[in-house]
Amino acid sequence: MSDSTPQLTVPVGPDDHTSGPKNAPVTLVEYGDYQCPHCGRAYPVVKAVQQQLAKKLRFVFRNMPLNEVHPQAELAAESAEAAGAQGKFWEMHDALYENQDSLGPELVSALAERLGLDLKRFREDVEKRHFKERVRSDFMSGVRSGVAGTPTFFINGERFDGDWSNPRALVDALSARS
Repeated sequence: MSDSTPQLTVPVGPDDHTSGPKNAPVTLVEYGDYQCPHCGRAYPVVKAVQQQLAKKLRFVFRNMPLNEVHPQAELAAESAEAAGAQGKFWEMHDALYENQDSLGPELVSALAERLGLDLKRFREDVEKRHFKERVRSDFMSGVRSGVAGTPTFFINGERFDGDWSNPRALVDALSARS
């Protein structure tokens, strides 16, 4: 890791949402906002990279809702966490990005129903903001790591400032650091 490149200050841990093997040679951490159009464009790129690298990649998503510009982002993040409490974080994560243009209370309720969640528990978790602190913790870990916008990616703990919009470029960067 380079001394001049910003580093991930909060290492990946047991509370993170991860996809892929824990012992994968490459870990890609994304700080994302469900309402951010750039994150929406990054979503299929990350999916393609995950498919291409398969067991060589562990992907971690951390919430970075930018509420001032994306008023539905925090609701979406807390909804993903509420779904995660029922074992369906990644399903909600994907559904939120796939329906990004319709984010709001009606959508998250419909998605919770579609995912077969315990609706009473989900609604209570969202309405009482049970996951507000979890989302804030992700956000603050991003702030401490120098995240200023979304999406921001870290590869094996080092911020990636290359072209994330090109799956080939991202795969090459990930492969070079494995």
